[in-house]
Amino acid sequence: MVPSPQADTVFESVAELFSLLSTPIRLKIISSLCNGEKNVSQLLAEIETTQPNMSQHLSTLYRAGVLGKRRDSTQIYYRLESERVATLCRAVCTQVALEIDGDSELPTADRLLPLGVR
Repeated sequence: MVPSPQADTVFESVAELFSLLSTPIRLKIISSLCNGEKNVSQLLAEIETTQPNMSQHLSTLYRAGVLGKRRDSTQIYYRLESERVATLCRAVCTQVALEIDGDSELPTADRLLPLGVR
C-alpha cells in the first residue's frame, strides 16, 4: 500500500510534534504547567536547569503554540495552550512509568519501551 500525500502530511506533523517533545526539560515544563500557570522562577524551582536553558525551551514551546504567556510587571507567566499535547504527554509518560516500574509484565504488543529497557 502506497501512502497518500495526506498521510505523508500527517506523519510529518506527528514527527514534528514528537521532535518538539523529545527533550526531557520540555516534558517537565509541560507536566509542571498542567497544574496551572507559573513564572520562570517557579519553574526553575521545580526543574533543575539554568535560566538561559529554561528560557530557550519556554520560547520553543511558545513559538510552537504549546504554551501561552502573559506579563505581570516584570514577571512572565506561562500556561498550557494545548490540552491535547498535555494529554498526549500524560498518557505516554504514565505508560512508560508503568513499564519501568515493572510490577506487571505487559504483552510485547502493548509496550512502548523496547524489551531491554527498564
